[in-house]
Amino acid sequence: MKTLDFVPRDHNHFLQILRYGERADGSSLFPGTGISAGASDIVLRPRLDSAFVDPFSSEGTLAILCDHLSRSGEPLAQSASTIVRRAFQRLTDTAGFELNALGEIEYFIGHKQIENQTERLEDKGYHAAAPFVFGQDLRRRTLSVLSEIGVPVKYGHSEVGFASAQNGSELTWEQHEIELALAPLPHAADNVALTQWVLRNLALEHGVEISFEPVVKKGHAGSGMHFHFAPTKDEQYLPVIDDKGKVTEWAELLIAGLLSSGCSLMAFGNRTPSSFVRLFQGKESPAGVTWGQFNRKALVRLPITMTDSSGASAYPETVEFRLPDGSANPHLLLAGIAQASCLAYSMKGRRELLESLHGDTAFQAKPQTIPVNSKEIANLLEQDRGTYEADGVFPSTLIDGELSRLRSQTE
Repeated sequence: MKTLDFVPRDHNHFLQILRYGERADGSSLFPGTGISAGASDIVLRPRLDSAFVDPFSSEGTLAILCDHLSRSGEPLAQSASTIVRRAFQRLTDTAGFELNALGEIEYFIGHKQIENQTERLEDKGYHAAAPFVFGQDLRRRTLSVLSEIGVPVKYGHSEVGFASAQNGSELTWEQHEIELALAPLPHAADNVALTQWVLRNLALEHGVEISFEPVVKKGHAGSGMHFHFAPTKDEQYLPVIDDKGKVTEWAELLIAGLLSSGCSLMAFGNRTPSSFVRLFQGKESPAGVTWGQFNRKALVRLPITMTDSSGASAYPETVEFRLPDGSANPHLLLAGIAQASCLAYSMKGRRELLESLHGDTAFQAKPQTIPVNSKEIANLLEQDRGTYEADGVFPSTLIDGELSRLRSQTE
């Protein structure tokens, strides 16, 4: 999150800011994306429907998210906000439905060991309640603030991870999760960024550390950032499973896209060296390129959905992508998933792909493994760049920048 502050001089100045925005340095806001310092002026244009009162400002402050425009007034190609909106629209035009998503934001709270603290078992914190968790008040306050600023929330709870202060560490780390509600892809990406912003501010107020790192201590449960997806058509959610117990066409399309492009999507969803620690220490993270119902070790999962007395789904049915973690860029990741889904729309043999990579079948035949380092991700991203750059959604300069970052990353 970045900030540009204004104090309106009068009513006309206020309207001018809202209508036209302000100039900014694009090369500083979007480094490594091909914007040169010699021609770096861009426009920040307020998105009025995103406005909320800043809950953390000591001064009364109206906060508004902005779109990014080029000097000619067109959406800025290098902006992650532009990219996810273009990808969302392309998928809508291609497949005939609007894709919605929600993020599961897992995070660790760290504080100094408190004498006589209630004893806890390592990595046994799932759905624990106070006094057995110290982060409950912060989590509940986060839910309230998110509601106040317009971010729809599903629920929050404590998670498995708990690593006590030891081996020279002063901090005890405790894991929590906030699951958001479904929203169209561009809004879902904004909601993830806003949730992390709220959590960081509240952690500062509470005097504790917060981390979205995939792993805070080796050998302990890590933090993912799973995403659930559900499309709407004519304002109605579409089912994942049909009346015959088969995967529906839209779900088949999305699953095929995630399976075929999931590993190169790690460029946007698994961006730090500790991403690989989380994935390869065997703590309910994906072990191979597979999918299945209910399986928490699959790359793609079809979670259970509650039903009413007639057996009909009481909530939208979703497809869950379990590979990303807290290092993800949510806008680029969701844009990449939309592009992968567009590719799968015209893919021949989708049904056969799903049959071969279903968990029961794939594990018998040794499934394709996920990349073990950033250089492998770079090779896959270069191989799949045509998927992401299709119809000009991802600029080639941005993909070049990601390749450079991945190949220079120290494991």
